[in-house]
Amino acid sequence: MTVDTNEVLAREAVDGFYRAFEGKSVELLKKVVTSDWEYIPEPPGAVLGPEQMKDVFGRMAIALPDMKIDILDVLVHDNRLGVRAQISGTQSGALLGIAASSKHVSFAIHSFHQMRGSLIEKTWHLEDWLSVFRQLGQLPTSLDNP
Repeated sequence: MTVDTNEVLAREAVDGFYRAFEGKSVELLKKVVTSDWEYIPEPPGAVLGPEQMKDVFGRMAIALPDMKIDILDVLVHDNRLGVRAQISGTQSGALLGIAASSKHVSFAIHSFHQMRGSLIEKTWHLEDWLSVFRQLGQLPTSLDNP
């Protein structure tokens, strides 16, 4: 079985994407997404492109400084990829309004990415926040200001 060059490039972009999130690095993200990248659902006040993650990455660096992302499955179809992954880390700072607990959390994420050439142009994502809240033993006081 031969592997399509486009599939290899897409998998490399997705790997870089999750390394950027794990390292909370907008600079690395810029290498794997388009300048008009869409992240759906978008963070509050988001503009298109990788810069929209600056505040999100800042909050993640406080909430889960040791965050690790394990990619479990990648499915490729034409210019789209489906990813099943697991995030883990220690809640060392406020997370969605929940004060630091020093508890280790682990939760599933599912994402779909659309490619434009060798870069990701659109990402749809879903995280299992209910699992996180159960592990922390509380619900956030407000979901209006993540």
